[in-house]
Order: sequence, then C-alpha cells, then structure tokens
Amino acid sequence: MNSANPFGPYEEGGDEPGHPPGGPTPPPGGHGTPGGHGAPAGPPPRIPLPRMSVEDTGRPLPAPPLVLEHRVLKSLLGAWALAACSAEETAAVEDHLGDCGDCADEALRLRGAVGLLHPPESLDLDPALRTRVLEACLGRRPPRIPVPAWATPYDAETARLDQLLQDIGDVEWHAPVRLRWFDGKEPTSRRTTVAGVLAHLLTVDGLVALSLGLDDPLDAAAHTPTPAARTEAFWGAARFPPTRSVRGPWREQSHNLVRTAAFAGGGSGRLPVSYGDFELPLRDSMLDRAFETWVHAGDIADAVDYPYQPPAPRHLHAMIDLGARMLPSALAARRQAGLAAPARRRPSRSLRLEIEGLGGGEWLIPLDDPAAPPAADDEVAHVALDGVEFCQLAAGHVSPEEAAAGQVGDREAIRDVLFAAASLSRM
Repeated sequence: MNSANPFGPYEEGGDEPGHPPGGPTPPPGGHGTPGGHGAPAGPPPRIPLPRMSVEDTGRPLPAPPLVLEHRVLKSLLGAWALAACSAEETAAVEDHLGDCGDCADEALRLRGAVGLLHPPESLDLDPALRTRVLEACLGRRPPRIPVPAWATPYDAETARLDQLLQDIGDVEWHAPVRLRWFDGKEPTSRRTTVAGVLAHLLTVDGLVALSLGLDDPLDAAAHTPTPAARTEAFWGAARFPPTRSVRGPWREQSHNLVRTAAFAGGGSGRLPVSYGDFELPLRDSMLDRAFETWVHAGDIADAVDYPYQPPAPRHLHAMIDLGARMLPSALAARRQAGLAAPARRRPSRSLRLEIEGLGGGEWLIPLDDPAAPPAADDEVAHVALDGVEFCQLAAGHVSPEEAAAGQVGDREAIRDVLFAAASLSRM
C-alpha cells in the first residue's frame, strides 16, 4: 500500500511519516511535544500548496507590476493627468506619487490644468434640445398637420415632466410635496404627494379638454368650475391617495390636447376656456398650462432631489408675456377688493416692467385703467426682475416682499404691481 504524500514530499520540520497531513496531533506529553521525552517539535507543519498555471485557472496570471525609473515616471505625469496611460503605467505612476512629493505636486498642477481644459458639464439634457431636434427634423420634412406655435410650450413642458416621472421610483411617487400660492393677502400652501401634484395637473388640464370637446377626467365638472375645487373633488373622490397610476391618464390627456389643437388649426386659439371666475382664450390657456406644468415639475423635482432647468428661452418669454398681459386686470381686481391703492385721475400712468436674463424683455403696465393704452411719457415707476424670479413670483413661490427687484419711482405703484403679480398664482 503506497503511503506517498499526494501534496508532494514532506518539508523539513513537517509531519512525521505515519501521520497523515492535516490529521490529529499527538496528545500532550507524547513524543515531540514540550511535555514529552523528545526534543521540542518547533513550528506547526506546513502543507505545500499546488502550483497554479494558466491551464489550471483558465486565465493568465496577473502581470508583475512595472518597475520604471524616476525620469520615466515623471515623463508620464502629463499622460496620467489626461487619463491616457495604460493600466500598468497608471498603477506605476500612482504608486510612485505616494513616495515622491515633487511628482505629487506636479501631478496636482497637471490635473488642475486638465480640469480647466475640460470643465465639468451637467448630465441633464439641455431643455432646448428637444426643440432643436424637432426643428431640425421638421426642417427636412415639414409636418402635414403642424402644432400651433401657442401650443408648443405646453407640448415641450409636458414632455419634460413625463421624462422626469419616468426616472423616479415607486416610493418617490409618495414623496411629500407642498403646493404653494398667494391668496391675495399672504402665502398659503396645501400638502400633497408627487402623485397628488400630477392629479392636480390632470384635473385642471381638463378645463382645456372641455373647451376642445374632449373627455373630462372629473365626473362632476359642472359643479366644480374652479381649479382648486376640481382638484379637491378629484382627491376627495378617490378611495385611496393617488399613485403612479395617474401618470397614464395625465400623459394620454396631454397628448390628446396637443393633437386636437393641431387638428383644430391656429384659428382655434380664440376658443374660450373657463376657469370659473375668469376666462382665457385657448392660446393663452395653453401657455398658462405650460407655465403651471413647469412650476409643478419643479416642485416634484425638489421633492425627489432632482435638478430641473427652466423652459427654453422663447417659451419662457411667452410665459412672461402672458403674466405681463394679465397684470392690469389683476391690479384692477385687487383695487376693487380694496387691496390696492385707488386709481388716479391719470388713466395713462404706467410702470415699466423690465425682465432680465433668458426670455426677458420690457412691458409697459397700465396702472389705473386696464383698457387704456399705457403711455411711455407718463411712466411713474420702473421695476427690474430676473425672468425666472418673476415667474416664481407669479407662481406664489416668492412673496412680493422677498422679490429681489430693482425699483425706481412711485413706491406705491411698485408695491401694487408686485402684489398683483403674486396674486396671479392659484392652487
């Protein structure tokens, strides 16, 4: 019977013959132990491991690390800073940087220079990218039935919101969101969730759907004409809080609105859309819905900690223009409610509203008579605001006192216009 060791020959100081490798050790006091009669046994036995080869592992053994001279490693610092070294060279350089202070300092300077050549860029898509791609495509093949220009901001903002909703997880649909607006006297808010915000957009967009002859997502539409009442009715009619399932109806309705507006043609822009206590023509109502879609998309993005950019400049300009055109009526309504200073005897008084940044421009706002044309020679005040901040003011997200406005002229007129801008907001 062959008792040869299958792991190779015994090494000096290993197990004795007759004791299999890895077997039980002799009891205390036995031969070869400190308590026995023989000499001390020394370190425990070692069993040599088998040698591994390419054939045993199926893959080549790792290559030994590169050993390069200092001058060679220093010459590689530029390529290392540009991430142009091989894996072996990168490992050798980085190992050297831990030992050589001069090369480490030089590497930091080179890496900083590379950062200046390649500034970090956001991973988020440019909000104008979709518009540019569509324009390029339509430039080659014009659409048979084009979308009216006044409906394109709504088309773009609903598409951007839909993309944001596609990226959020199931749990984030229940993230808390606080809807904010200005009730005429002070800021107010209403607590809901991401899904609740989308349900709010669905129900208020239903007012536009009604004007175009489409189905209304709310059954009791005749008894709930205002946006706030419609939203509360939708939330109250559900047995459970809204979930991500609301995305499907909202997405379908937004597509139907754009499609129907395109088939109806540009002349349909004069159709009235009722908001209960006021009306807007369809062309302005679609801008209003684009504005609210963007604002509430920002609320959702904040709730899920996601960056969100303003609309494309020309769409932002159209939204600002709508707000500026609504200011005279809002100011007159506040004056009728006793919330603004009484009108003066000069119905041509005006305030110059200057909007800076993307989508900006200048508007003359009549102060006393909404129907009177404003006169540039009777300008009593000048207000300058950033475009996005003006929209945040009109959305009720910034209070009139907190709006960082450049102000010159009649302080009372300036205050009334800023408060009128905030009162454009609603739930």
